[in-house]
Amino acid sequence: MKQQLLFLFFVFVFTISIQSKNPQRVVAVTIDDLPIITKQKDAKAQTRITKKLLKHIKNADVPAIGFVNEGKIFRNKNDAERLTGYLKMWLADGLELGNHTYSHKSLNRISLEDYKEDILKGEKTTKKLLSENGMKMRYFRHPFLQTGLSLDVKKGLDKFLAKHNYTIAPVSIDNSDWAFSAAYDNAILKKDKKLKKKIGKAYVPYLEAKTDYWERQSVRLFNREIKQILLLHANSINADYFDDLMKMYKKRGYKFITLEEALTDEAYRLPDEFTGRAGISWIHRWAIAKGKENILPNEPRVPKFVMEAAGLKSE
Repeated sequence: MKQQLLFLFFVFVFTISIQSKNPQRVVAVTIDDLPIITKQKDAKAQTRITKKLLKHIKNADVPAIGFVNEGKIFRNKNDAERLTGYLKMWLADGLELGNHTYSHKSLNRISLEDYKEDILKGEKTTKKLLSENGMKMRYFRHPFLQTGLSLDVKKGLDKFLAKHNYTIAPVSIDNSDWAFSAAYDNAILKKDKKLKKKIGKAYVPYLEAKTDYWERQSVRLFNREIKQILLLHANSINADYFDDLMKMYKKRGYKFITLEEALTDEAYRLPDEFTGRAGISWIHRWAIAKGKENILPNEPRVPKFVMEAAGLKSE
């Protein structure tokens, strides 16, 4: 009896040890460029994309947050009601919305004062919709992840955001899903089913390779995997492959959490002093701050055929 109890004790200790070394992975899913970003201008296609994406989000039980460019709603007054309706659909599914500015301008290209105005202009409709659903606007995401070319600009923006009760939504798992979507849309518009299928088949493996890279980069910096924040876009390829993406994350041991929960990770309390032109992951911002030698080599790139199908130069 004593031997059995001793055996069970060691099994328990071993299990706890394994679990402590391999804690459950967690990721917050954030989706930019709402109401929608696609080359498909047909209203029926856009509605189908939105409904399909939301269905996948709900089925996967993902507490996603969408970041809104309100300027898209008002480009054509005939589309305003329909596009506002997409935001209402997000809220009806219990999802949160954040501010991604009105017109998606880069802070690298306009003055800080103009950028502030674009933020305030970009919150009016979304704030009203959130209020109608008993919610408040809480998060801001920089277009292009470009956060300012000087510390003075960054500090000025931080002060402004704090005054207006915004928390910056950083990104740890950065990727180029937008390039895949451009290629995917082009294939759809050209009615090239073979190319469309080829692009789709390459998409999830690309995201998995990217995720693996950011996991390893996290361990390089912190000796652990932080609570990850994934950036995606409200586009056609995610409408078709979001379910497969989430299955991939589940297979890798991930649990889906809110952005609020992800930000409790102490890593996100580190200062962001990156003033380069690129819009890069916060993990790389922290790595650069410690010395560029901390950046892992061989970050996965978008396949050449996808870049060509998107009409873009290779990464």
